[in-house]
Amino acid sequence: GYAVLQVNYRGSTGFGKAFTNAANLQWGKAMHDDLLDAVAWAVGRKIAPADKVGILGGSYGGYATLVGLAMTPKTFACGVDIVGPSNLLTLIATIPPYWAPMITEFKTRMGDWTTEEGKAALTAVSPLTHVGAIERPLLIGQGANDPRVKQAESDQIVTAMQERGIPVSYVLFPDEGHGFARPENRLAFFAVTEAFLSAYLGGVYEPIRASDLGGSSMEVRAGREGIPGLPLPTSP
Repeated sequence: GYAVLQVNYRGSTGFGKAFTNAANLQWGKAMHDDLLDAVAWAVGRKIAPADKVGILGGSYGGYATLVGLAMTPKTFACGVDIVGPSNLLTLIATIPPYWAPMITEFKTRMGDWTTEEGKAALTAVSPLTHVGAIERPLLIGQGANDPRVKQAESDQIVTAMQERGIPVSYVLFPDEGHGFARPENRLAFFAVTEAFLSAYLGGVYEPIRASDLGGSSMEVRAGREGIPGLPLPTSP
């Protein structure tokens, strides 16, 4: 099994406004430092060996996974990104209309992308900017109908990694959005994730059966070889 550490990094809600506001303009900076501190804590207490720490998350957690592999490439043995943005400028450029009332808050939290200084700052903390530094394997899960983090966010970092010969496995769910709602798709992604983590962290995993993927819309877009035991697609 795995020891799992879920970190309430700065910006998390439920700890007061000061703690939430401590994350302002700290995407990929102090917010990530909190995760690194948590890793150091776990390693220091021998909860996990330093060379067998993975990082996994969805949405902002997916972004944090990409930051972890791209900006601190020696820290994590592998990463699992679920619907995470790879470029903060393209994320902002494609936000859904119903987010319009939150634009002012986004500028406070992330930075002002309408200024040259703000654009430069957001580019600097976008994982895509640092994709060439990625050394460790990555698994990406994405919903094709995601209205918040568009499929292009995953597509572009997968393409950039492939161009550089960096290992990446990418699974797409055509009938999912910002996360995986259908039980069949969730089971399929859990099976793939368990096999992926086994390959790079050394834990055991239950072999993937074709029945585990039955009813799932999952498409393997890249890196099938990074997912041990994944059944080949059946012919129609």
